[in-house]
Amino acid sequence: MDFKAGTSLDITLSRSIESSSASQIVRSAGFEPSVLSVGGNGQNRVSMRFDHVLDPSGKDSAKIVSAFVATYGNDVSKEENTVDPGIARELALQALYAVGLASLGILLYVSIRFEWRFALAAIVALLHDAFFVVSVFSVFKLEVNLPFVAAMLTIIGYSINDTVVIFDRIRENMRFARARTFEDLVEIVNRSVNQTLGRSINTVIAVLFASLALLFWGSESIRMFSLAMSIGLIVGMYSSICIASQVWLIMKNRSLHRRFNREQKTSDGLYPLPVLPISYEDEED
Repeated sequence: MDFKAGTSLDITLSRSIESSSASQIVRSAGFEPSVLSVGGNGQNRVSMRFDHVLDPSGKDSAKIVSAFVATYGNDVSKEENTVDPGIARELALQALYAVGLASLGILLYVSIRFEWRFALAAIVALLHDAFFVVSVFSVFKLEVNLPFVAAMLTIIGYSINDTVVIFDRIRENMRFARARTFEDLVEIVNRSVNQTLGRSINTVIAVLFASLALLFWGSESIRMFSLAMSIGLIVGMYSSICIASQVWLIMKNRSLHRRFNREQKTSDGLYPLPVLPISYEDEED
C-alpha cells in the first residue's frame, strides 16, 4: 500500500474471529479488500488493505465498523491509514534510490578497498539476497511496505559485512601464496572460507535470535520487517560463503589465463608458432 496508494484499516474486536467470518462481514458492508488477515494475541485483530482510497471523511470505514458492531457488540476499535497516490509514487522512488545508492556505495568502497572483481562479486551476492527475499514475499503474497525496504537495507549491510570479511581473508592468503593455476585459487578460497566459517555462522545466529524473537513475540506492525530480516540473514550468510567468493574465483581464473597467454608471447610480441614439417619435391627432374 505504501507504493500503490490505498487505505489500510485495522479493527480490534473483543473476542476472536475467523478470517472467513471477517471477510463475510466486510462484504456485507459493500466492500472488497485486496488483502484481509486476522492476527493479534487472541486472533481478534482484523487487518484489511484496499487498493483504492476510502472516503477521507471516514464514512466508508464507519460502515465497516458498524457491520462488525452488529455482530460483535460495541467494543470495537479501528485504526485507519491512507496513502495518497502522489505520496505512494514518491515513496516508491525514494525506496529505489535508497537501495540503488547503497549498492553503488558498496561497489565503490569494495573496488577501492580491494579490487573491482571483489566488488562485482559482492554486488552479485547482494542481488541474489534481494531477489530471494522479494521472491518469497511475492510467492506468498505478503505485504511489501516501507519497513520491508528498511529490512532489505539492513540485510544488505549484514551480507556485505560478512562478504568483506571473507574477501579480506582471501586477500591475506593471496599474499603468502603464489597462485598460478585454477587449483591454487580453489585451495586459497577454500582455506579462506574455512577460516571465517565459524565467525560467519556465529554472527548470523546471534542476530537471528533477536530477529526471530521480534517475529514471534513482536507487534503486528513490525512482523513483515522481522520476517524479511530472518530470511535475509540466512540467505545473506549463504551467499557470502557459497556465491560471492566463487564468483570472484571464476573471474580471477580468467585473469590468470589472460596473463599466462601474455607470458607465452615471444620477445617480438608474437605468439610462437609450432614447427611444421615441410617436404620439398626434387627439382632435378
